[in-house]
Amino acid sequence: MYRKLAGFALLITATTVTAAAGEPDGAAVYDQHCATCHEGGAARAPNAETLRAMEPVAVVRALETGVMRVVGTFALSGPQRVAVAEYVTGKPYDANWQPTITNRCAPTTWPTSADPYAAPHWNGWGVDPQNTRFQPAAMAGLDKAGVAQLELAWAFAFPGETLAEAPPTIVDGRLFVGSRSGTVYALDAKTGCTHWTFQAGSAVKGAILVATVHDGETPTAFFGDIGGRAYAVDAVTGAQRWAIVADDHPAARLTGGFQIADGNLLVPVSSLEEGLAADPAYVCCTFRGAVVALDPATGAQRWKRHSIEPAPSEQVDAKSGRKRFGPNGGAIWAAPTIDPRLPLLYVATGDNYSHPATATSDAILAMSRSDGTVAWSYQGLAGDAWNVACSLPDKSNCPDDEGPDHDMGSAPILVDLGNGQRVLLGGQKTGVMHALDPDRGGAVLWKTRVGKGGILGGIEWGSATDGETIYVAVSDARWAEGRFFGDKVALDPVHGGGLFALNVADGKVRWQAAPGSCAGRERCSPAQSAAVTAIPGVVFSGAMSGVMRAFDTVDGKVLWEYDSVRDYDTVNGVAGRGGAIDQSGVVVVDGIVYMNSGYANWGGHPGNVLLAFAPKK
Repeated sequence: MYRKLAGFALLITATTVTAAAGEPDGAAVYDQHCATCHEGGAARAPNAETLRAMEPVAVVRALETGVMRVVGTFALSGPQRVAVAEYVTGKPYDANWQPTITNRCAPTTWPTSADPYAAPHWNGWGVDPQNTRFQPAAMAGLDKAGVAQLELAWAFAFPGETLAEAPPTIVDGRLFVGSRSGTVYALDAKTGCTHWTFQAGSAVKGAILVATVHDGETPTAFFGDIGGRAYAVDAVTGAQRWAIVADDHPAARLTGGFQIADGNLLVPVSSLEEGLAADPAYVCCTFRGAVVALDPATGAQRWKRHSIEPAPSEQVDAKSGRKRFGPNGGAIWAAPTIDPRLPLLYVATGDNYSHPATATSDAILAMSRSDGTVAWSYQGLAGDAWNVACSLPDKSNCPDDEGPDHDMGSAPILVDLGNGQRVLLGGQKTGVMHALDPDRGGAVLWKTRVGKGGILGGIEWGSATDGETIYVAVSDARWAEGRFFGDKVALDPVHGGGLFALNVADGKVRWQAAPGSCAGRERCSPAQSAAVTAIPGVVFSGAMSGVMRAFDTVDGKVLWEYDSVRDYDTVNGVAGRGGAIDQSGVVVVDGIVYMNSGYANWGGHPGNVLLAFAPKK
């Protein structure tokens, strides 16, 4: 998945840079270790303007426990990390910095009833265990007429952030959402006031799952961070119940939403190791994707199953003589899908990072819920071995016959057609939607191409279905002159985007909506890489341009459009700015539409806001 490259912005060297007086020189550290990517326009590397908007503690956390932890702890000392953080932000470092809460909610009783999950909600990534991303009418509280009348109700700004990516979860009127700095917020879903905050060790970018573990116990919020840690937090107070390392690989990260099935908390594991392979001195690669089953009450591991067997072993390239490890890869970026009829769960996997390529990369795996044993697998593309070195001048770590980096990165979607036929749907970065029969060992029912595919191409964060039609957004983002890494990378304002409505039964195109326009807009791409959301009669799809659109499910006509690239007065008094839309789609609960805006990666506009819309009164 293209998210795999997030934050690979420092070059790994062992040189120490200090000022004359013996203290680290932040400017020199930056020039030696950071400027190549941050000044050169490398994908996912925030530019100088974006870095200045961050808090120093957020930069240090990224280098110590977050997205840059492997590089930051290998190449830099603690004082150097602080020095470069102060240099790029222009602010003094405060290790105890926390967001100032100015809009505290008045004390209230929550949950409001014995069954908080009976109230309108969107819980976890896909709203249901089958990851349909379809919100029924009773839960949505919104119809076509209401969508056409949507206007901004309130905006919440994530303090010190330049990226708004984590999807919100709403349960019984309370909204739970993570942030890039690792702060998790519990807000009032109607007003945006803050009930509590919790500080994780690094960025929380996946959906939060709220569940009650024991009868009579208050609900628990479950989530992961990009340091590979899983957390359980009291959803009423924000107090930590437990935290464990779900995977101890140095590059492991938790990006997908969790699920609960058969009393197990199911945690998908992905990684950034193929980004580390950009360094020619790095011996690639030893990470393997996994599903970990935990005891939701204690965090104790019950079982763990890797997406790729056997374990990596040392190998020597026949042509170059270079050492490497394999097999590897198969990251699981998105939430597992639970089968209510069979004792199975389904996950989608990414590519291999080097050869040998495996049969379970770029695949959908059907795994036993009791121990993770793979019952069957379906591979969308064979032989896909790729890492970031393939996009750089020094391709030392790039596999022969590279790529093309076409992960199956979005969560599988399980649909019951009601006539005895069920369909398991998996989108891929090839631009192909795959439909499988889960009751016949993953037999192929149909395949339909909607995009051209590419490193940022095809189907990225996920689709939505109302049970008859699958709504598929197309990314196919490009950079100017076709560059991936290079000097001053700019988004291509012409290519990418579009929304398809496919018949779930046979894959035929029912309608196609054209992408939006970037005319007159800077740092713009029409690519629609964010997840899609559907309610009865309406489907929502946002673009890297920063524009969110709602389409009529009958014919694809645009019912509502909102340009989120602007400044906002926020309910918490923090400066708010909208930007590119990527990763999380909208969430619709009880008449309100929620969405994030701001995604500086890939050259898009940075931003830091969570927006709530309601029909005009």
